Amino acid sequence: MENGKTEYTHGENVVESVAAKGQAATDSRGQALVTFDPVAESKLRTKIDLFIIPTVALLYLFCFIDRANIGNARIAGLEADLGMSGYDYNAVISIFYISYILFEIPSNLVCKWMGPGWFLPLTTVLFGAISLATAYVNNFQQAAGVRFALGVFEAGMLPGVAYYLSRWYCRAELAFRLALYLVMAPLAGAFGGLLASAILTLDNFAGLHSWRMIFAIEGIITICLGAIGFLTLTDRPETAKWLTAEERELCIARVKAERVGTTEYLDKIDMSKFKRGIFNPVTLSTALVFLLNNITVQGLAFFLPTIVRTIYPDFTTVQQQLRTVPPWALGAFFTLLFPLISWRLDKRQILMALSAPMVIVGYAMFLGSSDQIVRYAAMFLVASSCMALGPLTNAQVSANVVSDTARSGAIGTNVMFGNIGGLVAAWSFTPNDGPNFPIGNGLNLGGAAVIFIVTTTMLWWMKRDNAKRDARDPDAELAGLTDKQIEDLDWKHPGFRWNP
Repeated sequence: MENGKTEYTHGENVVESVAAKGQAATDSRGQALVTFDPVAESKLRTKIDLFIIPTVALLYLFCFIDRANIGNARIAGLEADLGMSGYDYNAVISIFYISYILFEIPSNLVCKWMGPGWFLPLTTVLFGAISLATAYVNNFQQAAGVRFALGVFEAGMLPGVAYYLSRWYCRAELAFRLALYLVMAPLAGAFGGLLASAILTLDNFAGLHSWRMIFAIEGIITICLGAIGFLTLTDRPETAKWLTAEERELCIARVKAERVGTTEYLDKIDMSKFKRGIFNPVTLSTALVFLLNNITVQGLAFFLPTIVRTIYPDFTTVQQQLRTVPPWALGAFFTLLFPLISWRLDKRQILMALSAPMVIVGYAMFLGSSDQIVRYAAMFLVASSCMALGPLTNAQVSANVVSDTARSGAIGTNVMFGNIGGLVAAWSFTPNDGPNFPIGNGLNLGGAAVIFIVTTTMLWWMKRDNAKRDARDPDAELAGLTDKQIEDLDWKHPGFRWNP
């Protein structure tokens, strides 16, 4: 024993008791009651990485491709073939986000109820089928209908995977693991451009031509990946046959040891805890940051091909598609770099703040110059750090709640707000604003500045509130409360501390 903690070794049953239902893993001040063998933890973490991350990364890769490939289809003739003009393209994108936003939080509740191991593959098969159906639309109304359906079935993917990974990883580890699948967003921009370019070199596919082939081929790939997911995704540690009994107990105990007042690893759906997750001050401020950030990220997804076309109007369509790849590749690098630093430091808030300056400089360059090289270089700066906020914000809201139910609500709220940003992005680059797009680029410049202000202000507030909590007496405040009442406190528990 050392400082009230028990050191875990393979020959002891301490971890088993901490992992058991009805047993708390922390004291009243949130201090873990057991420490763990770092070698055993490293082995477990590597095993989880290998069995979980590749599947969810591939599913999200094609989730993002199926959402963003309309940008590639646009410069391949979609608008002309469907008789779209004026703001029709913006409207089609908006319709997707309306359903996406409406179904975000309900989808995460269904994910918890059904279990992520079943929910994530099922929703993948369904949005893959909708992508395939897009290849057969013939007018604006049909395009709007399939995009609405796509939003319904994609709504649960991003928050569902983030919630799923929070069942397996500790707080410090989560941001980097989220990055390992969210990096698929910028890679989807790069890979999607390459794939669209390759598809467009075909004469036809099953009687389909030009942009229709993009939706058909990518939709079929998505359906196949979803089917594979049913076989490869394990719902929770208790059901992981690829873990030993000792590893399952260690996995559960590690996660519980960070959750003050918690006696259950996976609690039942509880609406009071769910609301605690939604109305958590860190959740709401972080969700605002993700909203503003997603205006930039989704704007790049939908309009980078269009922006590249305005920079290089004399290039062929395939050449323009290929010019969209390098900025996304750089974005992928930073999507991994910032969360890797977060893992090593167990910090997220300061890195969220540091993501803003490069975006600010990038948009300032684009607005301040008409030179082709300067504007294209600006896209690299914008794409670099803005992508990192996806894993950082979801890890941050996960780190600042206690129960599994509250975590589901917090992540669902963060992603819902983020996709309100996507809806704004759909109208940030309008036809009458081109070719320089001062409104869209100015909006993103201002949004990055607000992100910097909000993140730094919240960092100060979290430290200030933690100092106030240090002066409280948890034992006195918790006296007379039942275990259920203590668990329902969640982040209002006197022993809870904000995790910046």
